This record gives sequence, C-alpha cells and structure tokens, in this order.
Amino acid sequence: MELEQREGLTVAELIDMLSHHPGDAVVELSIIAPVRDGDSDITVDRYNVDGVMPWRDGDGEGDVVWLVGGEDADVDLFIDAIEQPSD
Repeated sequence: MELEQREGLTVAELIDMLSHHPGDAVVELSIIAPVRDGDSDITVDRYNVDGVMPWRDGDGEGDVVWLVGGEDADVDLFIDAIEQPSD
C-alpha cells in the first residue's frame, strides 16, 4: 500500500496494514527518537497500546485518532487529566 503525500495515515490505512498480520498479534506503540538532538544515534521506547481516543485538533483540520499508551501510571494520570471537567 502506498501512502499519499501527507502527514500521518488514516484509520482505513492502519486497518489495511494491520490486516496483513495475525489477528492475535500484540500491537505495540514504538517511539523512535534521537538519543540527543542532532545525534544520529536513536533510542526506541516500546509501549502497549492501552486504548484509542478521538481527538479534535484546535486548527479545525479534521478529526484525529490517538493510540494511547505509555507507562501505566502515566496513562492513568493522562486519563484522569482529560476526564476532568473544564472550569
């Protein structure tokens, strides 16, 4: 599958990519980042995907879906923070 020239991929594209893998395979979120700014060495942080959350960008560019994952305590704090009613 070839992706259009744009940032990100659509839910349909993600579903298509995942459909080529066994249905019982575990999905992880891997974050790849440089060890230090400007460095060619990279690090990979791996997390389970704990959930999916719809998000609306402030610029009105359309809907976004977040795959949510991280350290359990951090995910709990994040969920608590977004579930707080606005003042």
